[in-house]
Amino acid sequence: MAHARISANLPPDIDPTKAPVAFGKRALPKLNEELGSSDLLTQQRALMALCDLIHDPENVYQAIEAGFLDNLKTLLLHHDSTVRQKTTQILSIMAMHNVGRQGLIQNGVIPALTELLDYPVDICRKNTHHIFEMMSKSPEGAVDVLHARLIPLLVFKLKTESDEIQELILGTLSNCLRVEASEALAAGAITILKEKLSHSSVAIRSKAAWVLLEIGTHPEEKSVVCEVIPALVSLLEDTDPEVQASATGALMLATVKPRGRFSALGAEAIPPLLKLVAEETSQARLSAIKTLTMLAELPEGRKTLLDHIDTFQQCLDDPCEAVKRAAKIAISVIKWKP
Repeated sequence: MAHARISANLPPDIDPTKAPVAFGKRALPKLNEELGSSDLLTQQRALMALCDLIHDPENVYQAIEAGFLDNLKTLLLHHDSTVRQKTTQILSIMAMHNVGRQGLIQNGVIPALTELLDYPVDICRKNTHHIFEMMSKSPEGAVDVLHARLIPLLVFKLKTESDEIQELILGTLSNCLRVEASEALAAGAITILKEKLSHSSVAIRSKAAWVLLEIGTHPEEKSVVCEVIPALVSLLEDTDPEVQASATGALMLATVKPRGRFSALGAEAIPPLLKLVAEETSQARLSAIKTLTMLAELPEGRKTLLDHIDTFQQCLDDPCEAVKRAAKIAISVIKWKP
């Protein structure tokens, strides 16, 4: 199925080749002055030139030192959509560098970007969400996103945004919920993520499962993830290895709780998990072994798995030490007699 892509093409009356050619830190003060100009064309051309310069981390540092972020924050709310587009693009590039991420945090750019979440120009929203995802990759950036109270808004946007932007949102949520998950859960994230597990996009299915995995890393939230166990089990047979791996990881964390184990057994998780264990190239092999080990702690699970000891014994020759250790533990649990 074909999907609409968000275009970054500029309006036909804007010629980037006529932007002033500027290289090196000596050009930055003049560009910053032009960004603050009242002339629209001057602002647009300054943004074009800055967009070329900012790919160099040294220029990112110099731009922050020169105070560019104050002007860029102001331009985020400019009446001209091209100015907003180029401003978000520049901030998106800056967020790809560590020095840029630090600058965006220190200058309070993330709260300013929330104003663009409902902006009708798709490329501006895409750039904005790319900034959020890049920022959230560091612990400090994730905390900054959380402090901006963005999580409930991002969860809501999963219902309305394009597939491209949904992927970015799920990436941001995955990074942020590793730190704190309560706001997302209060916003109904579990229900929405459950729907995304059956999405036609491989990336969205995989990332949705990964977000659930991050939620499950919090001891107090594991029981919440139990609600989606049947959906996770269905993904164990997904055609994409990354989706399988994400789903198995989330299932492994969910089955730490007794309720999760009973739910997984009820959803008939053992057959697809055994299949993943038997596949030597499976990315989900280790998580599948650990999940089956927990299911073997239930009498019904242990009884079923006793007929499949050979599957685990084959793993004892695996080149991966972690797989060998997990298989050894699994065999001992399955063979245990009360």
